[in-house]
Amino acid sequence: MNAEERVIKTINHEEPDKVPYFESAFTNNTIMKHFGVEPGSLTSIPKLPEKMLKKLSGSKRILKSGYKKTYEFARRVGMDIVLSISSLFPRKVLGGGIIVDEFGRMMRNEIYEKDGTIIYGYVGGYFKNFEDFESWEHPDPQWEGRVNGFIAGKEVQKKMNDEIFAVPSTAALMEVSWECFGIETFSRVIAKSKQAKAIFDERGKFALEVVKILGELEAKLILLWDDYGFKNGLFMSPRNYRTYVFPWLKRICEAAHKKDCKILLHSDGDLTEIFEDIIACGVDALNPIEPTTANPEYDIFKLNQKYGDNITFVGNVSPVMLATGEISEIEEYSKRLIRELAPGGGYIFSSGHSINPAVTLDRYLAYIGVKNKYGKYPIHVPD
Repeated sequence: MNAEERVIKTINHEEPDKVPYFESAFTNNTIMKHFGVEPGSLTSIPKLPEKMLKKLSGSKRILKSGYKKTYEFARRVGMDIVLSISSLFPRKVLGGGIIVDEFGRMMRNEIYEKDGTIIYGYVGGYFKNFEDFESWEHPDPQWEGRVNGFIAGKEVQKKMNDEIFAVPSTAALMEVSWECFGIETFSRVIAKSKQAKAIFDERGKFALEVVKILGELEAKLILLWDDYGFKNGLFMSPRNYRTYVFPWLKRICEAAHKKDCKILLHSDGDLTEIFEDIIACGVDALNPIEPTTANPEYDIFKLNQKYGDNITFVGNVSPVMLATGEISEIEEYSKRLIRELAPGGGYIFSSGHSINPAVTLDRYLAYIGVKNKYGKYPIHVPD
């Protein structure tokens, strides 16, 4: 069974040959080197004219070259889902190495000194007010670079004999809406309902069109980047999500399903108050079910008992545990995930956020060792 078949069968709540594996981000040079893959080095992006920067970032050749190394690493560690990009491309370069992406988010590469790992992180919003948002040239869903990202990923997948499943990813509604302003400015802007509606409608139309385009190209799974919360709760009230976000999310899921395509939503934070809304919108799989929120009820095992028949869970070994926990603790938690969530399908093994530079090699090996040993169907994990 190849990786694509394994993942889709799992999301359909059927048992494949083994439990699939996924990480939404992998930034750890030490682990990559252990598996014989030399990580990329940090190179600054020159201040090119916007048209030139856009052309280069959306080049199929350049995208394909970038995927090869990360996909090869994924294959070596047994990771089934790898990502290609269909949005979040750079728009302009500012001083200090800051990149403004096509949505108006300011990003920058930072180096983790211990092993040289490069981390691409958010540093602030480019827009100071709603007028800045209105005057911005918003991303064009029809731009060829989005298709190039998808095609490049599929070509590398085929070169690797379908041992990995290249899944296109795109920005959706919430995350790129607040990050282009920063949370304080965004909170003031959305106090005005007309402005809030304009922002979310712009983002919703974009995401819907990208999903339709990818569906026409026979994408079988699409990941939406769309953090809805943080460790203490949601970024805005459930009422605002139901007014501005979920009508679009429902349309996006419906459009994907018409093309026999699944939707994987990545959202950090405590989503308890809107969990049933996410399911009602038609989301097929949810990552990472963050285990370190302040709410003890936001627990993957409790959620599985309540909603396990309606959604596929993708998670959720704590990155804190993977950085500082006892090996035995990591193994026991990982075994419990497989034992309780994997039977019958509907579960994809993953960390509870990502593999960051603080995750140690021995703990990572213990973590994936459990998946390799106990993640074969029929599931039998000693209690």
